[in-house]
Amino acid sequence: MNTITANQLKTKGVSAIEDNLSVNHELVITVRGKEKFVVMDMKHYNYLRECELDAALHQAKIDYQDGNYITENVEDHIKRITQ
Repeated sequence: MNTITANQLKTKGVSAIEDNLSVNHELVITVRGKEKFVVMDMKHYNYLRECELDAALHQAKIDYQDGNYITENVEDHIKRITQ
């Protein structure tokens, strides 16, 4: 994964991000030598969000098949989650 420093970002601006994202999907910004932020374009971000939703749906289907769920009314649900 490509990295740039916060100082490079400060001096070169968004063009430093654009140049790096043309090669890789993600860019790490370091601050004082430590990895601090990850930047990506919206297309890649939306792809990752879709992957997360697919994984959550898959897990929900497994839970349903295994009987790992609760059927209850709204009042009982609120009581259970607030205890």
